Amino acid sequence: MATYHQRSRELQDRYDTRRLADRLDEVIVADAISPSDAEFISSLDHFFLATVGPDGMPTVSYKGGAPGFVRVVDDRTLAFPNYNGNGMYLSMGNVADNGNVGMLFINWSKGHRLRVQGTASIHHDDPLLPEYPEAQFIVRLTTSAVFPNCPRYIHRMEPKEASPFVPREGQRTPVPGWKRSDWAVDVLPEADPALDPEAPVV
Repeated sequence: MATYHQRSRELQDRYDTRRLADRLDEVIVADAISPSDAEFISSLDHFFLATVGPDGMPTVSYKGGAPGFVRVVDDRTLAFPNYNGNGMYLSMGNVADNGNVGMLFINWSKGHRLRVQGTASIHHDDPLLPEYPEAQFIVRLTTSAVFPNCPRYIHRMEPKEASPFVPREGQRTPVPGWKRSDWAVDVLPEADPALDPEAPVV
């Protein structure tokens, strides 16, 4: 995969950064996940996922889970679960359509971030599925570019609390209150946990 295209080059030339850009491409951009990258990814409980629809329009979504929910399968493969959500499947629909994705991992307290680009696919019968309680399917990504970003503009923040909606083994997951709203309850999927009157609500 070419790191830069014509418009990137035009801006690099305008601001005299082509030499720096080429050096960064040479030094930090890889197509595989290093052991330190794997350790970083496995320590996190969230990431941002960029996908592109068939009309060329991008979208970005936040994905959260328990620490380590993004699995480093090997040095070219990541896997993560898709959980019950709002049913729009914007990002996952794009993955099913063309698979071109970008992932951004950030440690807010240390100011460390890592970008991963590649091709993703959806697996409804993935062997990892039993390891993720309540997951609908597994997304697997084959890397084409892995590289860190400069941390200087990352605002330092500390985590406050984990989301109560992240599925946990042996613990009943609450349902979001909005799914019990009059405008939503009559169109929920038949198997949606929010239809269970005994389900806890947050």
